[in-house]
Amino acid sequence: MLNLTNAIVEVELPDAFAINYLQGKIDAQLPPSRLIYNRIILVEDGEGELQIDEMTYPVLGNELFLLSKGQVIYFKPDCKITGYEICFGDYFWERSPASANNCKSVLFNNTAVNQVLPLNRPDKKEICALFKTLRHEYLKTNYINKTDALAAYLKIIMIKIANINASLIKGYDNQEKMLYRKFIELISTQYQKTHEVSEYASQLGIPARKLSELSRRCSGSGAKDLINGQILAEAKRSLQFSSSPIKEIAFQLNFSTPEQFSHFFKKYVSASPADYRKSHINIGM
Repeated sequence: MLNLTNAIVEVELPDAFAINYLQGKIDAQLPPSRLIYNRIILVEDGEGELQIDEMTYPVLGNELFLLSKGQVIYFKPDCKITGYEICFGDYFWERSPASANNCKSVLFNNTAVNQVLPLNRPDKKEICALFKTLRHEYLKTNYINKTDALAAYLKIIMIKIANINASLIKGYDNQEKMLYRKFIELISTQYQKTHEVSEYASQLGIPARKLSELSRRCSGSGAKDLINGQILAEAKRSLQFSSSPIKEIAFQLNFSTPEQFSHFFKKYVSASPADYRKSHINIGM
């Protein structure tokens, strides 16, 4: 398990975007980092291990790692990666056309499902070319609408990655999978308004029981677990990275009272919101 007391918060980026080329051994002195941006790591070649939250993954090459803001990442000693790393925030993503939003939702709203995507030779060749082009554009001298151009390139990359992800899952676009994807999109935009499975099911035009069943088949988790997971992730981020009073966070997340929020939080974290905030107060200091 990562020692979060030593974790640092990654540095803020101009325009909430960067693309870097990685070549060789990662600095072994780097402590675990808590991400404030979404991240895509394209590993052309590599070795060693990468730890994301509580899971450790071998770095083998010919793969993509997808990480969401709020996750903790740690490159273990002797980890070597040759490839690219894209970091982007919500501010930057908003410059990307709305038609790409579905791809971002599918890939990043539940990254535990898509944490690592293997690449076959044709996909690797195509993806590497796109990353190289984006990196080339990123290094150019600033010009009018450069950020919009970078966002457009990122949109293309996200669409390609979403297609790769879809091809890895048999029957991804059947009716059940389409409903599940729509459910995930609804959670990402409405978790602060509603916590009830029945309300999401109503929007999808199916019974709540059916929504719970298809969620479990598609993700291994029930519909209520997926909703609560989104709420819990946002609660943790708010407690760690904002100074908002706990009462305010509770109301922002649509809890009737701070006590109700505290009961919910303790159920999953085994600590009160106040104690959780205290235990993370030194992160990034």
